[in-house]
Amino acid sequence: MPTATVTAPPIVDSNQVDGFSTLTTKVTEAQIKDLGALSLPDALRMTPGVQVSLYDAVGNYSGNEGGSVYIRGTGTSRPGSEIKTYLDGLPVYMGLWNHPLMDLLPLNGIKTIEVNKGPQPLVSGNNFASINLLTKTPTENGVHGDASATVGSYGTRIFQGNLFGRTDVMDFSMAVGSAESNGYRPNGDADLKNALGKISFRLNNVWSAGLSYLHVENRVGDPGDNRYPVTAAPVGPYQSNGVGRNSSSTDMVTAFVAHQTQDWRGEFKVYSNQGKNDLSQDANWGTFNSRFNMFGVRWKEQFTPWHGGEIVGGIDYDSISGSMTGPNVGAAVGTPFAFGIAGSADIPTFRITSPYLGISQTFNLGESWVVRPSAGIRTYQSNVYSSKGAPSAGVSLIRENLTVYANYAVGILYPGAEAYALPRALPMAFAANNGWNTLSPETNKHMEIGAKWDASGTTHLDVSVFQDAVSDRYVWSGFTPFATGVWSNQYPDYKVRGVEASVRQEFGANWAVFAGATHLNSSVSNIPYAPSMAYSVGVNGNIANFRIAFDAQHQTRMYSQTWDRSLTSSNDQVKAFTVANLRVAYPIRSLGKKGEVFVSANNLFNASYAYNAGYPMPGRNYRVGLSASF
Repeated sequence: MPTATVTAPPIVDSNQVDGFSTLTTKVTEAQIKDLGALSLPDALRMTPGVQVSLYDAVGNYSGNEGGSVYIRGTGTSRPGSEIKTYLDGLPVYMGLWNHPLMDLLPLNGIKTIEVNKGPQPLVSGNNFASINLLTKTPTENGVHGDASATVGSYGTRIFQGNLFGRTDVMDFSMAVGSAESNGYRPNGDADLKNALGKISFRLNNVWSAGLSYLHVENRVGDPGDNRYPVTAAPVGPYQSNGVGRNSSSTDMVTAFVAHQTQDWRGEFKVYSNQGKNDLSQDANWGTFNSRFNMFGVRWKEQFTPWHGGEIVGGIDYDSISGSMTGPNVGAAVGTPFAFGIAGSADIPTFRITSPYLGISQTFNLGESWVVRPSAGIRTYQSNVYSSKGAPSAGVSLIRENLTVYANYAVGILYPGAEAYALPRALPMAFAANNGWNTLSPETNKHMEIGAKWDASGTTHLDVSVFQDAVSDRYVWSGFTPFATGVWSNQYPDYKVRGVEASVRQEFGANWAVFAGATHLNSSVSNIPYAPSMAYSVGVNGNIANFRIAFDAQHQTRMYSQTWDRSLTSSNDQVKAFTVANLRVAYPIRSLGKKGEVFVSANNLFNASYAYNAGYPMPGRNYRVGLSASF
């Protein structure tokens, strides 16, 4: 008879505090599978401190509220998000508009998602929070593979496949995936295709080198705001409604060299990333095409120079340029009423060089306790804007089953190509001399105090209290009077304070429960996707030979719609909601270690809810699938 075992906790895998007292939440492929996740919003929707926005269950429309992730009230600005997304530490996002595109980051082939819930200058720069996807790497010799096929409500069809190989001198991994759905509402369909791969050669016992690639193509529709009729003509606040189409793609190639000994490890990576985000009959932009080109370097070294000491240092370099074509781009910036003059524009290159250095030291305080203070600095040099420095400091008090930590870090967020691109896209709104190149970077002074306690071998608790103090948010003055808009850093300073707590409890070998809660309190009342309270719970276990994965979330009402970088922006609220999901799997060992048949019920209790005003999410819906491996 087949047997089932609990292989990972529900919702999140772990919260980890590193040698510099910074917190990272990890979601692994096990949680991704249990949640039936196809994109980052799917995978992180239950993670404490994280909020998401979606129009439908499959596909993410463009880079605004049609599909995005927000962390502790940050990452909501558009254009120019405070959150950056990475693949194996390399940036993957819409470079021209300086914000993530969720469908450029497929989850097939991903081992772990790392969520850094505040600025961490020794991990990555030019952001207030970050998400890093780590690809799978084979760990045992031979060739291995797995595949899954899923069908579901609304004509949903999903295929995912992975192939891994390893010898004594090299290893490789390949992943392909596709997801298609007709959508819950008309024009809510999606067609997603992706492939990624990596090959690495071990040159000796210390050095290795390799190449990797990512290719993504997506087509997604906007089902429209149901408070207005579907139309290709202007209606309400929109140019059209329910007819918009989005086509996005990216191609990234990476070359890397790495070394590792017992006390020293490092890596050097070079990447090139080209992509697009094209809109057709979009409610806000009409037919508008954006292209981006990104090139950069990551060099990081980490070593232990003496007992208890750790030094990390490196340098990041990014170069971003692009082009755009739109219905008004042909007019000169500062031309009043310049509507309907179509054209194209090239975007100048924006470069940032960012070296960093950090040091930590562990001191014994007795037989049971150690203390680990740390300090670091990251500096920024831009070819357009002023140079900045971002210090960080932390301290951890550690014993066998308890870690109490505190950290302070300054996050720096530079305006990017969007500061130049937006006046070109809206030439009738901005003055000719609109100050795009005189802006200052935004600053976030982040403080956090927390604790990790393994109360027993089966009970694990995490709690943290945090504050983000944001200043110099860059905004523009608004659409009217025509041809007078200017950029500035005049948005009032604001703070977001919060508390986050979670508990993981294991019951024997077969059951695990996770519960988390987040409270946010902002000095600005209408920050979107920042509910006062959010709760999540997950239960994994076995009943006979069936593996059960249940998850549920509740959150209070919140403002929706991304935070436009305009002093005249406004947004709507969505009501509180509770949503639950269930997945049941039965192992089929004749199909390999990962062989199983499964069924999932999403929105199990048929709740009426929305992440965005006018965009109801699907009611109860189902998927059934089959997995195999060799």
